[in-house]
Amino acid sequence: DAFLSFHVDKVLVSKYLKPLQIGELAPDQPSVEPSKNKMLLKDFRELRAAVEKMGLLEPNQLFFFLHLTHILLLDAAAWLILFYFGTSLMPVLVSLVVLTISQVQASWLQHDLGHLSVFRQTKWNHLLHKFVMCHLIGASARWWTLLHSQHHAKPNCFQKDPDIDMHPFLFTLGKKLSVELGIKKTKYMPYNHQHKYFFITLPPLLFPTYFQCHTFYIAYTKRYWADLAWMLTFYIRFFFMYGSLLEIKSLLAYFFTIRMLASSWFVWVSQMNHIPMDIYYDKNLDWVSTQLQATCNVEQSLFNDWFTGHLNFQIEHHLFPTMPRHNYWKVAPLVKSLCAKHGIEYQCKPLLTAFADIVHSLKNSGELWLDAYLHK
Repeated sequence: DAFLSFHVDKVLVSKYLKPLQIGELAPDQPSVEPSKNKMLLKDFRELRAAVEKMGLLEPNQLFFFLHLTHILLLDAAAWLILFYFGTSLMPVLVSLVVLTISQVQASWLQHDLGHLSVFRQTKWNHLLHKFVMCHLIGASARWWTLLHSQHHAKPNCFQKDPDIDMHPFLFTLGKKLSVELGIKKTKYMPYNHQHKYFFITLPPLLFPTYFQCHTFYIAYTKRYWADLAWMLTFYIRFFFMYGSLLEIKSLLAYFFTIRMLASSWFVWVSQMNHIPMDIYYDKNLDWVSTQLQATCNVEQSLFNDWFTGHLNFQIEHHLFPTMPRHNYWKVAPLVKSLCAKHGIEYQCKPLLTAFADIVHSLKNSGELWLDAYLHK
């Protein structure tokens, strides 16, 4: 199910799967492990077949072209504002906002390209992915694919999902893991205050500190030379264009402010669907259950769709990673029906509630840790 969900070329997938086959099951042997829901998988596979027949995995390339166009226009506008109106406080602030919007919207587009959902041919997705991720954002496309594929394979599974590697060094996540840390008397941070220091740590600092260094580290150690070359074009373009208008101190302040603003936007959106959900060790559940227990949705609106890059449909995205985002709303009713049939909760909440739930879940986890820490 994971192989079929991640890849658009099923023939290529079968070539990779065939060498892994070690034999046929005996007629009296079950084809599904006891920890996995056989009927749920059967219904999901039927749903996926129906989705393919309905053409919901086919991209609308006009949608993505217009999305890329608005990113490029905003990118250019950020520089033109400073060029025409000078570098006083107000033009700089407006330019910062415009470039931040461009950067975050580019991060949503690279996400689409990384999931092979923009073009029918994989090579075109990879090529444009390098342009958007490496040249427009300044990060490694292959670095992102390496980490994000692991996240999708085992979302919210401790020690398998890199998106929750901040546990336990910066935060304690999940009810059971928090109690476990407390019982072991583990304390890297004052976790009972993590819902407070979250605001000044992860959202503003993820991009300008950890990601800024980690993307170069992985690209260099794994020899992603093409990505490094593409990334270099971002820094040459950025420092040449803005360096002609700003002094070095102002230029560096401008750069890191952009990174901090984009980071804050990205973290709140990316974590609203996962941190409030179940976080624990891998339970070896079936593909569908693994995705549903770790994801929730945010209500649809034109603003929510644009602001979150359609990640407000996180459930549908995790079940169908290669589906173009403009089709999530079409498959959502079918996924709801599947969940209702099998008694699985399908969570969907308002945007601000989703943001608040991040803080509430951190607070609850911190309190559970403290209680277990103080008592045997």
